[in-house]
Amino acid sequence: MDRPKPNARKRLLANKLRRLREDAGLTQVEAGEPMRFNKNKMSRIELGHLPDYNGFLALLDRYGVIVSDYDDWVRQYDRAWEKGWWHAYGLNDQGYIALEADADEVREYQLGFVPGLLQTEAGMRAAFADARDPLSGRRLENEIAVRLRRQARLTEDPPLEYHAIIDESVLRRPDLLPDDQCAQLEQIIKRAELPNVTVQVVPINHGIHSGRNGSFIILSYPRLREPDIAYIEHGFGSLQFEKAKDVHTARLAFRHLADLAYDEPDSIRLIRQVITET
Repeated sequence: MDRPKPNARKRLLANKLRRLREDAGLTQVEAGEPMRFNKNKMSRIELGHLPDYNGFLALLDRYGVIVSDYDDWVRQYDRAWEKGWWHAYGLNDQGYIALEADADEVREYQLGFVPGLLQTEAGMRAAFADARDPLSGRRLENEIAVRLRRQARLTEDPPLEYHAIIDESVLRRPDLLPDDQCAQLEQIIKRAELPNVTVQVVPINHGIHSGRNGSFIILSYPRLREPDIAYIEHGFGSLQFEKAKDVHTARLAFRHLADLAYDEPDSIRLIRQVITET
């Protein structure tokens, strides 16, 4: 059975350990020999499957880190093992929430729904009620709490950089009661006023275009020095793409859609027009 993929904080620390080893001029076999860590174990460590605390300190010593510098490394080690806030809601590190929580930038194209980071609570409830597995009771309230917590990153310091491209048809679907629909559209406008948020709308009159193939998200991690990830959610689950070729294709698709879409001022004018028509 495949091991669960480590979270981004573990992978970041693992990359730093690898660079320490390389700076020390050691192979994986040479580095692990005093601790009886074979090459396979060293390879797993450098992929993010960190050793126990004593093993971690032994690696630092092996790589020539002086004891007075241990405190910073230990803080990084402790943080890598911390459970994310989403664990309190019964979620683990393997879903989208953990990917987004570590990201510095999110680019999202949405063909079917108002993006979760821009939804009002009424919009969330409608979306969850209409899901393939409709939510209710405690599960519904947990999902709403998680989504609201995700939205808080748009205004926290440092704020999440967020660029949403929305198909015009999303704005015109009568998914909510008229007053709730207007509130939802006003929420999008309000979020677009944030300096870290960009909202664009692809007008219906563009006809057939590559975005009609479906929604997707690109997550970027410059602070962690991790490669971008492309993410697609579909009716039967989700797909995560990390190969450079696949992510490059997603980036090209997003740039193409950004060129097709109205710029942000014109997009906001269109949203206001839809509000007057609602």
